[in-house]
Formats: sequence, C-alpha cells, structure tokens
Amino acid sequence: MVGWHEELMDWLQPFLAPLGHRRRRRMCPAYVAGLIGPGDRKSVQPMAARDSGVSYDQLHHFIGSGVWDASALETALLVEADKLVGGDNAWLIIDDTALPKKGCHSVGVAPQYASALGKTANCQSLVSVTLASREVPVMVGLRLFLPESWTDDKERMARAGVPTDRQIARTKPEIALEEIDRVIASGVRFGCVLADSGYGSSGPFRQALSERGLLWAVGLSRRQNVYPADVALVFPVASTGKRRKYHIADQPPVAAEAMLAGEKWQKLSWRRGTKGRLTCLFAARRVRVADGHKHRMLDNRVQCMPGDEVWLVGERRSTGEQKYYVSNLPTDTTLKTLAATIKARWVCEQAHQQLKEELGLDHFEGRSWTGLHRHALMTMIAYAFLQSRRLKAAGRKKKTHRSAAATEHAGRQESDPRDLRTATAATMPPL
Repeated sequence: MVGWHEELMDWLQPFLAPLGHRRRRRMCPAYVAGLIGPGDRKSVQPMAARDSGVSYDQLHHFIGSGVWDASALETALLVEADKLVGGDNAWLIIDDTALPKKGCHSVGVAPQYASALGKTANCQSLVSVTLASREVPVMVGLRLFLPESWTDDKERMARAGVPTDRQIARTKPEIALEEIDRVIASGVRFGCVLADSGYGSSGPFRQALSERGLLWAVGLSRRQNVYPADVALVFPVASTGKRRKYHIADQPPVAAEAMLAGEKWQKLSWRRGTKGRLTCLFAARRVRVADGHKHRMLDNRVQCMPGDEVWLVGERRSTGEQKYYVSNLPTDTTLKTLAATIKARWVCEQAHQQLKEELGLDHFEGRSWTGLHRHALMTMIAYAFLQSRRLKAAGRKKKTHRSAAATEHAGRQESDPRDLRTATAATMPPL
C-alpha cells in the first residue's frame, strides 16, 4: 500500500467534484482514508484521532448532517464499478447483510434474521447490490430495510431522520427492484441477475425481472409448487352454473423437491477453491412455476396456475443439504453453465465480509438514516478503490509473467525446438 494516499486522491476526483464546497472535498478523502487505514475501529471518533488533519466534529458533521447530495456520488460509484468489472459477462447480485446492534434507537434496528449469525438477532438489515465478474466483486448499493415496528411508528421514523418518501412499508424484493432500476438507468453493463431464495421465492420479483428483459438465476423454496413444462391448459365446460373465466391446468402441481427427485443427478465442478475443485451434485429440468393467476378449484382449494417456462435446478451438497433454484436462461443452456451461474453468487458474501472486517461497515455509531447510508456509501467507495488497486496489481503481475514466459520459451526454442510447453496465466492475488 506504499503511496496509496496519493493514488486515492487521484482516484477520488469523480467523487469530489459533486461535493462542491472545498471543506467537503477535504472530508471525503479523509473519511475514505480512515476506513482503509490501520486501526480496529472505523467509527468517526477513532478515525479522527488517527488523522491529525481533521477533527471529530468535522468528520461527524460531514457524515451525519452535512448538506450534500449522496446520489451524485452513488452515480460516480456505478460508473467506476462498470469500468472495473462491468460487461456482458458480469453478474448483478442481490442479497442482504445484517449489522448487529444493541439498543432500539438506531434507524431500522429490530429483532430480525441475521444471515451472518444464522439466527434472529437485534440488528439493521441492508439490501445489497454487487456488480461482479471474474470472481471480483464491487459493491454498488446498500439500502436499509425498515421492519413493521418502524414503518408503523411515524414519530420514531421522524426522530431517526427517515425521509418522507421512505416512510412506507416496502419488502426487500421491492427495494432490490428499485436498486436494479437505478443500476440500469446509470448504464452499468451486466449479463444476469443473481439472488438467493429470500428474493427468488417472490413471484412478483421474478416477473418484474423478466418484464425488464433481464436474465436471472435465483434461489427457490423446495416447497414451491411447479408444473412440468408440457402441462396443458384446458377449458372444461360445466353443465350448469356460470361459464369458467380462466383455463386450468390438466395436471396438479408438485413441490420443486419432488419434481427433481427422479432426475439424473450429475457431479459437477464450477471453480477451484483453496482446497481444490468445488463439486456438488446437480440436476435440472424445464418447468413452469405455479405463480400465475389464482383459481379456486372444485374442492375449494386456491391453486396458482402455471407461469412462464423456466429451468428448475437442484443442488445436493456433501453435507446432505439440498438447495433449489430457477432461471430463465435459454433452453439450450448446459447443466454445467446453470451450476456455474448459480454458484457465482458467493462473491457477494466475500464482499460483505471484507466491508465489515476491513472497512468497518458495521462500525457506524450514529442513529440517523442519513448517517448510516453515507457511511455505507463511503465504505463502498473505499472498497471499489481497493479493488481497482488489486486489479492493477494483477494486471502487472500477469504482464510480468507473460514476459518471463516468453523469454523462457524463446530460450527453450534455441536449445530444444521441440519443447513447446505453455506458461500458465497468473491469477488475481488473494483478496
């Protein structure tokens, strides 16, 4: 990290211009540098104590109550992320991450499921959006989810500074769709949207992605009802009573788990991990998810009719755990490609961990909506800067290895023209 302060100042120029006032243009690099620099705590007070050029009051005012628009910096972050990892082969990964908290006054804090802890805990929950390619993630969005205990209490939201247009109950999939629209509007390039079952089990979420013309591969509950792809819709005529308004399926739906139970499962590898190739058993077939219009059957059951045809994919892990997914990738997509696409989502977990452990995403000690989102934005900017350095270092390393390999190859040609072994390409350094 020698000389990184100077490089940071140059890299931050697109973010500093929208800030306007020269004091804010000085506080932004100081805050980002404080997140990147040494120290176990990355909250305002210890960062200010480690920087002789700024005071606690200055940093606190900048992040908590300063008058500046974060949207311009969010747009600049999307532009830089697209430069780093954007493209047709990039993934846009939707997930959420929890920030454990004590007390009840920090905005959005409530007992809710925390994936990092694997249980329900008192925490804030943020919907995250990550752009990634070549196993390199860049976080581009973090938006706070407000549980009912907050949206039902207008006074509580007002005390925490929740903007008026955010003082409504919204699900995590709804927040995610708004973020996806923001990413699309910025011109960021990506090829496929990935998400876990917390989002993929929502029929409206999947349908909204398809309406936007997006490819997607998302998790699904094993209990989700599906129909075979060849299900037919019939229109039986009743001898008495009113005429039917909708068609009905000619066969009943079954759970996703049951649909794949009799399929042929194949052992596939999708990437190399620290302990060798990662492998699992996979199976897939074309289905139609039961998320169409609801129809009341003769036995008074309400049954959802077949939706669009998609891939249903099952995964059996060595631990005995089973996971299920659906995707609207083309019908000629191979099982290996489906598996690799589904498993590409893991890099967002890596990004969550690094933002917390290296950059203090969960160290913010303020209570306000504005302060939390600005702190999260600064951590994402810091993370994008670090990723840019890592990619540059990997490029230099790869170029050096290629030059060395070419020299070695030329030497071998002089001594033995039959020796035509190819040097292996260098990989990214550990993140």
